[in-house]
Amino acid sequence: MKHKKILKNKLFLYLTEFFSGMSVMAVELGASRLLAPYFSSSQIVWTIIIGTIMIAMALGNIYGGRKADKDKDPGKLYGRVLIAALWIALIPVVGKYIILGISAILVFTVNSNFLVIAAFAACMIVFVYPLFLLGTVTPSLAKYTTDSLEDNGRIIGTLGAFNTVGSIIGTFAPTFITIPAVGTSVTFLIFAGVLVALCVCYFLSPDEADAASNENLEKEKSQKKNLSRVIAGMLIFTICCIFGHSTSFAFWESGLTYEGESVYNYLQVKETPNSVILSTNVLFGVQSVLVKDGALTGMYYDYAMAAPYMCGVKDKAENGEDLDVLILGMGSGTYATQLSRYFDNVNITGVEIDDKITDLAHKYFELPDTTSVTTYDGRAYLAAVSDQYDVIMVDAYQDITIPFQMSSVEFFSLVKEHLAPGGVMVVNMNMYSEESQSGSQEATINTYLADTISSVFENVVVVDVPGATNKELFATESDEFLTKLKSNAAKEQNEKLAAMMERALLTVTEYEAGKNIMTDDKAPVELLGMRQIDSIIKDEVQYYKEIYKANGIEGLINSL
Repeated sequence: MKHKKILKNKLFLYLTEFFSGMSVMAVELGASRLLAPYFSSSQIVWTIIIGTIMIAMALGNIYGGRKADKDKDPGKLYGRVLIAALWIALIPVVGKYIILGISAILVFTVNSNFLVIAAFAACMIVFVYPLFLLGTVTPSLAKYTTDSLEDNGRIIGTLGAFNTVGSIIGTFAPTFITIPAVGTSVTFLIFAGVLVALCVCYFLSPDEADAASNENLEKEKSQKKNLSRVIAGMLIFTICCIFGHSTSFAFWESGLTYEGESVYNYLQVKETPNSVILSTNVLFGVQSVLVKDGALTGMYYDYAMAAPYMCGVKDKAENGEDLDVLILGMGSGTYATQLSRYFDNVNITGVEIDDKITDLAHKYFELPDTTSVTTYDGRAYLAAVSDQYDVIMVDAYQDITIPFQMSSVEFFSLVKEHLAPGGVMVVNMNMYSEESQSGSQEATINTYLADTISSVFENVVVVDVPGATNKELFATESDEFLTKLKSNAAKEQNEKLAAMMERALLTVTEYEAGKNIMTDDKAPVELLGMRQIDSIIKDEVQYYKEIYKANGIEGLINSL
């Protein structure tokens, strides 16, 4: 059997190891971005991604080693790499449809652990096979590059080094370069293209010179086969580039004002006649909203407006004093814009880790340029400054992606230190389902949050947000905060806002603390959040399950 001339100095084999390692890590990071809009980017999802990829690589290592022992033809390896490359290129074309199809099936058949099962199934179907094929590269190359036992240690060590360096580049390049610049879909295509180019170089490389003329016919057949592989591979890859370059995850949406990706999030801005809406994922609703006519949002932000009244915002205005507000999790500035619209004596400081969201806030959500926004992690910001504030809003919790470092006793103690005398912390607690509101014996993520906050603050109350999966929690050391809320709300000239404060007063409930405390050492926010999402999904799909039982698939389709 004749080998390709390109393998003569082994550098090409080392480069194969380099690019395969790079592509594995790039696909892993791309997988997290592809799954995040549907399943969040929590530690649970990352665990599933890493676990399934390790399974694929381990099985690939075993299979690749056995194949290399049985057949020393490197062409078989590069054939597998080409298939892997084309599969990766197909991911942006069909991946999101597969994920949604899996979710649609499982949401009606799975009663618990939906997030884990759906994410695992998606990973197994979409990502395992190409990474299994790339897992065959290392043992195969170890076989092809080793000539004798005299230098096998050095050669295998070199292969490992090339793989590691490639993996490092494959880790940093998608996160900091390709995904923010061109999106997840194009990132998959870029790294698939690298592997395709590698395989094209191999298959189009001439064979070593034949000594016998009777081998010419076999050589000619091999060349035609290789050329067919190259043409077919390039054709499929070109089709993938044409149909897979779109960055749209919410492909059923039309007329989006903006859709793109940042280092941290998938972002979409949608404009209606009355509002502008920001979503940082597809399946979990609205994160921020701007009401164009200046009216109240109808969301939890309206109830969070009670915090300035609890601090005596109207009393301060009469005395010529300003109210200092810090917002951790600024988003597109809904709360800041609302405060600015209704109060003249409010100084607002925002902290938002995603600078692209801040850019969108200025462009689409009327966030004033005068509003100070720091691009930083909320807890890190508190640790870095010594300022005190009358109101601190904590709104960094999104679906189950709750930063554990912003849910612990240590964090809320830090918030307390930065509150001025009489100051109030307001926390938006999402994911309240009917089950969690009706006295379930199992503590929810919100119960843990409220218990943890109660262990730090003297006074904690909760306000319901009707028609939403939210509750607003207010915490303070002041014993007069509800009295101030009532007296300052009575001074409000805006009738709608005054009525909103009346509703807040009517629904405010003193929180009865339990013993579910989270600390920096132990804060199981992902598991608690997953349990809560299971409950919410169960509530939401029960209606459709009943339709399916009564009228079958046709009735279900007609109801959608």
